Amino acid sequence: MEIRFDDTDNRFTLRAAALIIHNQQLLVVKNSAANCCYTIGGGVRIGETTEEAVLRECYEEIGASFVIDRLVFVQERFFTAGGKQHHEVVFFYLMKPCAVSIVHDQPTDQANEMLCWLPLDQLKTAPLVPSFLKEALAKLPQTIAHIVTYE
Repeated sequence: MEIRFDDTDNRFTLRAAALIIHNQQLLVVKNSAANCCYTIGGGVRIGETTEEAVLRECYEEIGASFVIDRLVFVQERFFTAGGKQHHEVVFFYLMKPCAVSIVHDQPTDQANEMLCWLPLDQLKTAPLVPSFLKEALAKLPQTIAHIVTYE
């Protein structure tokens, strides 16, 4: 069971996400139903660390094992969706380069989702969520950055 709390008007979720960068491109999931793209990742399960969660999500969505380089961002994201106020905490991990070949438009384990490579120099105009990544990935911080966004 994922760490998620709901009531009538609110939802809290704890997530882990992978920053997979290769040849100056970011690997993202393109969602045709939502007309946006986002990093590999998902909900953290009860009893699971965020590190374990990001590695599991990489394997589920890509079908390959990755190794974590380091934690880069912790984001607290506040937004409204589906008539609910959302409070989401996401741990973003930079992943080490991997020898696996990931093909553009390769399907993930979810309906309406395809993997695609976004050139880093085109992030500003991409429909990337969360939007702070559009600028933050231009120069990764040397220490963990805490990001708070209201969307």
